[in-house]
Amino acid sequence: MSEPLTSLQNPRVKDAVRLRQRRHRDRSGRFLIEGYRELNRAVAGGFPIETLFICPELYLGENEPELVERAVRDSGADVIPVVGHVFEKLAYRDRPEGLLAVAPRPEWTLDRLPATKGTPFYVVACTIEKPGNLGTILRSADAAGCDGVIVCDRCTDVLNPNVVRASVGTLFTVPIAEATTEECLTWLGDRGIATVATTPEGAVDLWRASLTGPIAVVVGSEQYGLDPQWLERADHRVRIPMHGQADSLNAATATSVVLYEVVRQRH
Repeated sequence: MSEPLTSLQNPRVKDAVRLRQRRHRDRSGRFLIEGYRELNRAVAGGFPIETLFICPELYLGENEPELVERAVRDSGADVIPVVGHVFEKLAYRDRPEGLLAVAPRPEWTLDRLPATKGTPFYVVACTIEKPGNLGTILRSADAAGCDGVIVCDRCTDVLNPNVVRASVGTLFTVPIAEATTEECLTWLGDRGIATVATTPEGAVDLWRASLTGPIAVVVGSEQYGLDPQWLERADHRVRIPMHGQADSLNAATATSVVLYEVVRQRH
């Protein structure tokens, strides 16, 4: 292994730092993966790793060297050791773990979603504005066993570093597609998948709706809720009862509540 990089002016370091910006991610077709759990799930999920910056002095455990070896074996990753202050420049976390990868951007089209067995169960995340919420929705979808997440009319980049972090690497375990509202409605309709729209003006309480068939849970933006097109064409409009002063839940929290009601009814 080569000697650790010590200069913040190294071109590869500077290029990786620029990947925090959406403009540079879009232009270069690459994104960042930081942290042991995130990188471990990316490698396990078969995501190719181009470059892997490592700083062993920042490792939190004993499993990091084996993960680095897997990234090299599976993807041919170019491993670049760096000293502590250089890694701190690369890292976007407050407490870096000594692992940061650069990976090519995947193509997430609807036709790449895997065929489902049994009863389809999707999440449609529409115009979600906050990276943390989108990452949490991905994490909840993974936990609930969803067949996929469709990011509709995206407002935030799915590969924003904060989405990767908030998803705790489940970005690499849940099948994802990006689409417009019309594309998504057509795709779901062609497959006989009913849409469940969450709205404070829903006709029935969540747990009174039948959620055991093929469904897609549709959640809207934090500020404006769901687009009228979704509400007008939804097969079910449900509400989560609110018993306090607040009239709505955070988008990611509401999604988690609905997903686990689906799980409860199905099991």
